[in-house]
Amino acid sequence: MRWRTDIETIAALVRRAANELLRVPGAAIPGVLAPTIFFLGLTSVFGHLTLLPGFDSSSYQSFLIPISLMQGAGFTGAATGVNLARDIEQGWFDRLLVSPAPRPVLLAGLVISASLRSPIVVVMGMGTLAALWGCALALKFKSQSAAPLMQAGMFVLILTTTAYAPLALLTGWLHTVAKYNPATQVVEAARQGFVGGVTWGDTWPGLLALAGLLAVLTALALRGMRRTAI
Repeated sequence: MRWRTDIETIAALVRRAANELLRVPGAAIPGVLAPTIFFLGLTSVFGHLTLLPGFDSSSYQSFLIPISLMQGAGFTGAATGVNLARDIEQGWFDRLLVSPAPRPVLLAGLVISASLRSPIVVVMGMGTLAALWGCALALKFKSQSAAPLMQAGMFVLILTTTAYAPLALLTGWLHTVAKYNPATQVVEAARQGFVGGVTWGDTWPGLLALAGLLAVLTALALRGMRRTAI
């Protein structure tokens, strides 16, 4: 049956990504090291922000842990885009394009491998977003030189939310951007349990925003795959 073949194709691409991680374990270091450095630096410098009136957590470490997880997922997703660009440069991806596998299936295999490295649902979604963003840029530029843009895009998306302070304490342009940035809802959903309890009222806006971002970036990545010359 066709659906069984598609699942086997996705599973094969996920296994290939896992094997790459085993062969080159150093490739996982940026996704762990960079968020850790940010976490340690920010908690050391801004840890007393929780004393400000209106700060909704007594622990700045708890406030930042979800952001570190999302940053790690972002780096992992960006690495997926870099690996795709490498495969395009080396001609391996052309072999996939001439195979009978539908292009949405090929894309699913690429991004699922990134999302499975993040055990929390919302963080998995962020890893998938980053992978889609990275794949879209890889398909457009067809070069690993686009790697900084892959990483910077997700970094800016998370940075311009309530990542480091509650919305009520943000001022100026950052308050305006964070208010309308859909990733803010994703951040707030991921923060549940670390800060306060977990409620459906605080979860569904994040899931809805995540679904919207996934739809946009999936369409963008599929457009890039359809335009990729064989």
